[in-house]
Amino acid sequence: MPIVVGYIPSPAGHSALTSAIEEARLRGSRLVVINASRGDALVDRRHSSAEDWQDVQQQLSDSGVDHEVLQQVEAKDPAEQILDVARQTNAELIVVGLRRRSPVGKLIMGSQAQQILLEADCPVLAVKAHAS
Repeated sequence: MPIVVGYIPSPAGHSALTSAIEEARLRGSRLVVINASRGDALVDRRHSSAEDWQDVQQQLSDSGVDHEVLQQVEAKDPAEQILDVARQTNAELIVVGLRRRSPVGKLIMGSQAQQILLEADCPVLAVKAHAS
């Protein structure tokens, strides 16, 4: 069973990827890395550029972990895309990065990580960005 990690080009995304690689090594599992977007915005900062995505693939290759990378643009929330892949692959773990948000920010906008935590059929590891 694989480990699924939701990746975005941010400090939280990099921490999630690093933690997922460590978990895959510890468990001897395949890693599925997903960079998902709804594709409904002209510029989506969560969608990796070609250069960033190439860096991710290089990090995975250097890690020696068996992996698969998916860069999806679908008319669904990224959280739904991650949950779908986790269910389709019968994932043993989902790894997501968390970013700091104000209480008002949490109230006004839904959180992709929160949706994954509440709806996942498997354990979820939520990691914060490494302190600089």
